[in-house]
Amino acid sequence: MKGLYLVTPDWDDTDKLIAASEQAIAGGASMLQYRHKTASDALRAEQAAALLSLCRRLNIPLIINDHLDLCDRIDADGIHVGGTDASVAEVRANIGKAKIVGASCYGDLQLARDAAAAGASYVAFGGFYPSRVKKYEVTTPPDIITRALSEIDLPLCVIGGMTPQNARSLIELGAHAVAAISSVYAAADHRSAAAEFASLFRQ
Repeated sequence: MKGLYLVTPDWDDTDKLIAASEQAIAGGASMLQYRHKTASDALRAEQAAALLSLCRRLNIPLIINDHLDLCDRIDADGIHVGGTDASVAEVRANIGKAKIVGASCYGDLQLARDAAAAGASYVAFGGFYPSRVKKYEVTTPPDIITRALSEIDLPLCVIGGMTPQNARSLIELGAHAVAAISSVYAAADHRSAAAEFASLFRQ
């Protein structure tokens, strides 16, 4: 796991979502998470299936946020869970050993330790910066990356208000991936926005 981890916005227009996602993947996004907190079950199923088809065609993993049943039903590549979702251990037991399980650990190193012990594939820290999408306290210290790397043998993803400018220092500390929503999907040129993130991992 390395590079731009693209996370979808709450867009109801499936065609728009697919077109923007395809451009971002062409720009260098290496993984895609489907997250739509306000979608109906029918819309969520429609969009997840369309994104899975896109990701299969472009050969990148599709991760489903939170919805284990949907992940199972469409045979997505994995699932991401947060602090109020099913536990990592529960998800791993249901999903099997082969699929990806990601865990939000916020600014809590103990949550990351617990997730790793329970079978997580990667851990995500943040928010580091104010987000246009998610509301949270911006209290995650950058040095959590260094501390986590010293004891957790998993890829580390950083989230929360990420831009190519402010993500650079976190990558320099050792972050393996940067999760972004608005910086890519709200950009006028989705491909160029993704490419700017992707270039940080080649420097």
